[in-house]
Amino acid sequence: MDYFLTEEQLEIKEIARKVAEEKIKPVRAKYDEENEFPWEIVEVFRQTDLFAVLIPEEYDGISGKVTDVAIVTEELSRVCGGIGLALGGTGLGIYPIMISGNEEQKQKYLPQIANGEKLAAFALTEANAGSDAGGLETTAVKDGDFYVLNGTKQWITNGGEADIYTVFALTDKSKGARGASCFILEKGTEGFSFGKKENKMGIRGSATRELIFDNCRIPKENLVGREGNGFMIAMKTLDKSRPMVASQAVGIAQGAYEEAVKYSKERHQFGKPISSFQAVQFMLADMATQIEAARALIRATARMMDAGAKRFVKESAMCKVFASDMAMKVTTDAVQILGGYGYMKEYPVEKMMRDAKITQIYEGTNQIQRSVIASNLLKEF
Repeated sequence: MDYFLTEEQLEIKEIARKVAEEKIKPVRAKYDEENEFPWEIVEVFRQTDLFAVLIPEEYDGISGKVTDVAIVTEELSRVCGGIGLALGGTGLGIYPIMISGNEEQKQKYLPQIANGEKLAAFALTEANAGSDAGGLETTAVKDGDFYVLNGTKQWITNGGEADIYTVFALTDKSKGARGASCFILEKGTEGFSFGKKENKMGIRGSATRELIFDNCRIPKENLVGREGNGFMIAMKTLDKSRPMVASQAVGIAQGAYEEAVKYSKERHQFGKPISSFQAVQFMLADMATQIEAARALIRATARMMDAGAKRFVKESAMCKVFASDMAMKVTTDAVQILGGYGYMKEYPVEKMMRDAKITQIYEGTNQIQRSVIASNLLKEF
């Protein structure tokens, strides 16, 4: 479908696709196999100004629009859903500052992201606070001009590699979720360390680590917004970022679909290509339709957000749940079309199937998304 992208958006899309095809595709299997962080690709992102797409022009970026970030995310994920997360995870990590940071914080940190000097990470999830984000146990106690942070965070994308972390902790345990606050924490701060790097099923070109805070002292000026606003900041961040997860899912599905079409025309059985069989044609038709439907939902939601809509909780959740469920189905069907070859690591669809699964889980499981959608639509009647 033609989404009538601007010349600037078409240029961003072309650059992202070129990076994906020429730089990421040759090394995606290596990073998946070795479970290593793709610093060489991060350098390419820097050189091509892809990080700048995350940031508005007034802070040395070139966009900051949800639509543009979605375009880049899809193009990178079409080749590798894991490597593209170096950029995607940074966008998630910097959103709390963009949404609720003061001008001094924005002037300090956003240009560092725009020029690719530093990566960012979003630290909300804990061992006992996943879907129940209100169950935080990490604490931040005021001590003069500092907050003393204690606790751990789990499964943090870009953990250990990023330099800037937006961390959520309780400043008033008696208030539960209403007592949570958001802080900016820099790598190298005394008392801040990292746990093991997780050995994941998919997105293995992305680093996922535990964060450990042991009497970690954060300057009071690193508080984002006001004390007690942390939960609201986290929810607003996730509402804004869920179309990015959805775009990641669409990209993964698009890549798998293209591999399936190509293979179906090359693979011959019973004296003709399997693409001539109605059973395969119907699978491909369903795959293409589902991908386009998910993409259309994302583009419509992104346009609404960029136009200044005040509320998009329901639509954002719809994007994430629909696209991620679609990606899991499409990648599974792609493996089926490739048959035995699809199950082998020498073909990329098995990796795409593994990568797709996480999109149903992180940034709010799809079960949680359905609860969000239902609660919001019921309020409309």
